[in-house]
Amino acid sequence: MFDHVVVGVSDYATSKAFFLMALEPLGIAVVHERPGGIELSSDGKTSLCLLHTEEKPAHLHLAFVARNRGQVDAFYRAALDAGGSDHGAPGLRPNYHANYYAAFVIGPDGHNIEVVCHEPEA
Repeated sequence: MFDHVVVGVSDYATSKAFFLMALEPLGIAVVHERPGGIELSSDGKTSLCLLHTEEKPAHLHLAFVARNRGQVDAFYRAALDAGGSDHGAPGLRPNYHANYYAAFVIGPDGHNIEVVCHEPEA
């Protein structure tokens, strides 16, 4: 269902230390880090991302996994039809990886909703 979940945190260093320690028994570790952001995973497929923010409350970023690019396209159309706002049309996001095909929509409460397919085009 989920590909990754992004959680805004007000104190990045404290949150990073907490999650690393609390989730270590589950085999969850750092897979990627950049200034003010960290991605944690146990399987390399699903992840929890912590992102420093001053926003209160922080808007949620939910990313759902798609089996193919057609599902990403269909999500985008349906979400806009349902009243969502465009936040990134379907397309490749090679800054993440070569086959990262995603679409982004802002939902009714301001949350960033994403659907992503990691598979090459069929």
